[in-house]
Amino acid sequence: MKLTKKSHACVRLERGGRSLVIDPGTFSEEDAAVGADAILVTHEHPDHFDEDRLRAGMEANPGAEIWTLRSVAEKISAAFPGRVHTVGHGDTFTAAGFDVQVHGELHAVIHPDIPRITNVGYLVDGSVFHPGDALTVPEQPVETLMLPVMAPWSKISEVIEYVREVKPQRAYDIHDALLTDLARPIYDSQIGALGGAEHLRLTPGESAEL
Repeated sequence: MKLTKKSHACVRLERGGRSLVIDPGTFSEEDAAVGADAILVTHEHPDHFDEDRLRAGMEANPGAEIWTLRSVAEKISAAFPGRVHTVGHGDTFTAAGFDVQVHGELHAVIHPDIPRITNVGYLVDGSVFHPGDALTVPEQPVETLMLPVMAPWSKISEVIEYVREVKPQRAYDIHDALLTDLARPIYDSQIGALGGAEHLRLTPGESAEL
């Protein structure tokens, strides 16, 4: 499986000539979803869900389909009849040849005064987990964790504890558009030293074989 990092929370997984894209949002490249056979969206916040980017991907490939939670599906299903699928915690499906399990129900707490919205994470082929904006721990081992490394709703101690709880073989940074180059060495050293897993980072457009 080939993993390609896109900007912020978006990643592309490829295998056997087919590709799956997760969370092409406003901080991601305008063509982040173009070429995808399947698109997964974890929640409705614009840095994860951007209708223009989804439309670009869906229009470029008439066979492409979207899997997402109800709040997002309601916004775009009319534009793509039969191509948008609503999923929730505990669901399983196959997208672009990848087996996907859905884990999680709620976005992380931003502030007690802000109501929590729905958020789901996706475990792909039983090995790669993208949690969206939550620190969801799947009920089975994870080889590769897409790690939300920096967000308004988190602090580094929580990120480190999340890696420890999931116990992946490796963790790749995502959700990093707001993390400056000055801060990156701090996050790299502390998560790498304390997380208990190999901690890795790809620049946008860079790929790795899993």
